[in-house]
Amino acid sequence: MNSTPPPTVDDGMSQRDYAGPSVFTPENMLRYARLQKGLPEMAVPEICLLDPDGDIVRRLREAGRLERHPGWACYHTQLDVFALDGEAIGIVGCAVGASFAVLVAEQLFADGCRFLLSVTSAGAIAERTPGSCFILIDRALRDEGTSAHYLPPAGFVDADPGLIAPMMTALSATPAQVRRGTVWTTDAPFRETERAIARAHALGAQAVEMEAAALYAFAAARGRAVLCVAHVTNEMARKDGDFEKGEADGTTEALVIVAAATRAWRGMGARRAAIPAA
Repeated sequence: MNSTPPPTVDDGMSQRDYAGPSVFTPENMLRYARLQKGLPEMAVPEICLLDPDGDIVRRLREAGRLERHPGWACYHTQLDVFALDGEAIGIVGCAVGASFAVLVAEQLFADGCRFLLSVTSAGAIAERTPGSCFILIDRALRDEGTSAHYLPPAGFVDADPGLIAPMMTALSATPAQVRRGTVWTTDAPFRETERAIARAHALGAQAVEMEAAALYAFAAARGRAVLCVAHVTNEMARKDGDFEKGEADGTTEALVIVAAATRAWRGMGARRAAIPAA
């Protein structure tokens, strides 16, 4: 009888150097892309927005409110700029999924972004999670691959608590229905089985989406200000009316959320500046 144990498969996790610097950096890529494309060196707005569904971009473009950023050198996306309550906001549409969202986030921060918001759609997995509410994501269940390249293995990744508390105060003061909570981030929306949903629900997730865990892992590892909000719009196509976002495909409420978060972030900066150095 052969007692030789089967060979083990190294998934690479044990070889990851979380403290080591990256060889391929977004700064270098953008510099060469800008040279290649003949684009001017121009910073992106300090506040930027990821719109994975693309509805906000589409509605703003139809309203004539977008201008293309002339210096954005990313090979995969277009950066537009719009005005909101006197602020210039950069926006990238359709950056859906963990790896794509972080790919874009890395480049935005390399090019001058200081605060990044993501407003994505999500599916409810908890019975008490009402449709059309917004969840200020304070914790994400890690069921995607990107976060493992930024942080060691763990079940969850948390948002920056120093960011979440003032943001919840600001968002609660808007007309939108906002709650704070946990989501499940998955890479495979069409493999949301009953067993997987039950597990995520048991672990406290209210909804499922595709970006938050990776964006928060990136934020924690890089020391960046990132806020993720999920707009609960469906129950995974299992009832009539699923994916109905509301007025202007949810853009009206989403921009109220973005404006409130922007004001809160600016206020946090003002308070920090007023604190004397130790």
